[in-house]
Amino acid sequence: MTGLYTYLRFIRDNAPFLATGMLLSFLSSFGQTFFISIFGGDIRTEYGLSNGDWGLLYMVGTGAAALMMVFAGGLADRFRVRSLGIVVVWMLAMACLAMAFNPVAALLPVVIFALRFTGQGMTSHVAVVAMARWFVATRGRALAIAAFGFMLGEATLPLTMVWLKSFIEWRMLFVGCALFCVLASAVLFRLLRLERTPQSVASDSQSVGMHGRFWTRAEALRHPLFWIMVPAVMSFSGFGTAFWFHQVHFAEIKGWSHLAFVAVFPLGTAALLFSTIVYGWAIDRFGAVRLLPVYLVPLVVAFVLHWYAPSLWWSAFAIILMGLAGGGQATILNACWAELYGTRNIGSIKSAATALMVLGSAIGPGFSGWLIDIGVGFEVQQLGYAALFAFAALVMIVPARRAYAALPTAS
Repeated sequence: MTGLYTYLRFIRDNAPFLATGMLLSFLSSFGQTFFISIFGGDIRTEYGLSNGDWGLLYMVGTGAAALMMVFAGGLADRFRVRSLGIVVVWMLAMACLAMAFNPVAALLPVVIFALRFTGQGMTSHVAVVAMARWFVATRGRALAIAAFGFMLGEATLPLTMVWLKSFIEWRMLFVGCALFCVLASAVLFRLLRLERTPQSVASDSQSVGMHGRFWTRAEALRHPLFWIMVPAVMSFSGFGTAFWFHQVHFAEIKGWSHLAFVAVFPLGTAALLFSTIVYGWAIDRFGAVRLLPVYLVPLVVAFVLHWYAPSLWWSAFAIILMGLAGGGQATILNACWAELYGTRNIGSIKSAATALMVLGSAIGPGFSGWLIDIGVGFEVQQLGYAALFAFAALVMIVPARRAYAALPTAS
């Protein structure tokens, strides 16, 4: 009970800041693959695209968004959330309108770039950087609570949008998303009208990284652990994204209706909620770096189950396992950048990581779509992706232990 009371008091004392992170995370849904893929069948039909064509266009637009993140992510170190966050949300609204009124397939990469850069890229980036910088001793809990916004989107939007598509034209749904973003920007302004350091942070809100110092992005990019973490960053975003991106195709080859398939997604979201809370507590208790090799393990089992899945309930269990891993992705990785390299330049450092994540989410759908077109079944692909997740977890074990020993908290 004491732990629950402490958690609730933490939320109460920092409600405006935590609500800001949650709202930004929810808004990022409009540029996330799980949301865009809901309309994948409509887009392919509208523009006469195969799975491979659609995957390629998506890869080009998302790849451009990844490149832009390298340059734009550092803005989070220079501008306040109240300014940068609201501008990014306005840009996301315009991206939604661009999708709604795009007349030709040739412009799809540009539209996808706009949605991915403003949604998955900058909106989620600003949310995470704000949590990592505003909170130090309670960083894990703050990141976990902010991630609830993404969970809410993942739990409600797929089923809602598939249902709404039965009587509202899909383009008009994107118009509705744009209007929602505009209204949300007013809420953000209200939440952050007195933007300041939250109560959980000491007067000096900057925390140091390894060897007791602040790292620049150039120094972080020369550090071996950054690149050892790349397979985890890119494989999760790449092939987790590929699964959601081709959800309509996956349901078809398994013989399930799309509506029945998305109906089990909330089970994964419930698992994501549970694991995010647990990982948030564990990060504050044990440190994010020590947990690095752990969180990918459920994905290995999940993708083997997706390959096998003779019925919907097997995939439902796999989606639960994906949710368990997703809690680690939402908290552990984001906390690691601050733990390893300090918070002074966290915006520019995390922008490099975000760029790799977005790049992975570009490669995954395009690569898997190409494999589908040349005859490699999407269900068979799941075994290869499971092997990649296992490799990504294993290579982090020893380097993570060494990095933990270099942290100020370990001395």
